[in-house]
Amino acid sequence: MSNFFPSIYDLAMRPLEKRKFQQIRKELLSHAAGRVLEIGAGTGINFPLYKNAEHVDAIEPNQGMIEQSHARKAAAAVPIQVHQQSAESLDFPDDTFDTVVSTLVFCTIPDPVKALQELSRVSKPQTKLLFFEHVKMEHPTLAFAQEALNPLWKRVCDGCHLNRDTLHTIQESGLQVTSVTSYYKGLFLVIESENKK
Repeated sequence: MSNFFPSIYDLAMRPLEKRKFQQIRKELLSHAAGRVLEIGAGTGINFPLYKNAEHVDAIEPNQGMIEQSHARKAAAAVPIQVHQQSAESLDFPDDTFDTVVSTLVFCTIPDPVKALQELSRVSKPQTKLLFFEHVKMEHPTLAFAQEALNPLWKRVCDGCHLNRDTLHTIQESGLQVTSVTSYYKGLFLVIESENKK
């Protein structure tokens, strides 16, 4: 990925963040406690919202995004360590984390099934896995539009897939989904789950 996308990401997302996303993030992250793994931390948009975590390990594969996150990391209320890693290959031991956080990430992960296997591996039994993701919509016309737009969207938005059925992928992974909340007619979902290994 070039440095262009990280440089415009916050600006492009600002209207949605102000309108609704920050409220969704704040509520979701209030459930993040103990040692927390955040995947795809991006520009650190979640960093100021952690209040109950003891320590956050934030992974992000893109160096440009990591550089954009430094100020938010420095201002966070909890200790945060950023690692340049991919979700499909986590450099942490089994049964390390008490909470896992993923916000608007699974649309871009090249192998989401492998990523979920890794999240299950590094999280303890009964760990909460908290997702806020955009997904393929159930409405047939809107779903068709997502499919039609997807090839162009992926090129413009750095590999983001508009048409991922992330809820189904999470359910198939073996994680136990405990709660699903829909926003914007099902385009965005908050999915709370537990590791029942």
